[in-house]
Amino acid sequence: MLPKGEKEVNSNLALTKGAHHVGLTVSKLEESANFFVEVLGWAEVKRDPEYPSVFVTDGTLMVTLWSAKTDSPVEFDKNENVGLHHMALSIDSFDGLDAVYNKVLEYGSKIEFSPELLGDGPAKHMMCYDPSGIRLEFICIP
Repeated sequence: MLPKGEKEVNSNLALTKGAHHVGLTVSKLEESANFFVEVLGWAEVKRDPEYPSVFVTDGTLMVTLWSAKTDSPVEFDKNENVGLHHMALSIDSFDGLDAVYNKVLEYGSKIEFSPELLGDGPAKHMMCYDPSGIRLEFICIP
């Protein structure tokens, strides 16, 4: 069942088949990699010390974390800047969403809002930030 307002896609016509990976430039490479691996339980796939980067995966999606080449990157403002507004990651259950919330809370990352209904539901979501300030949404659509 699709969320209200979304249209069914004819997969025979779509030229793409989902996301392979997302590349994010981060200000705190090791801390961001640790967030994905230690907090979210992802696996580190590889590192590239020539252009400092860490590749992590949850088994479905890979995220490439690229180290910013500046000591003072511009903080992203979701209402003012062009760029990544947020990245949404699927969670299988409401219990899983609560578990992510508790892990993020325990880790000490900034939480924008705790798990709540998305609109009138039944989906629930939460929003937080990784150590580099990347805005992450976790969403469960039962």
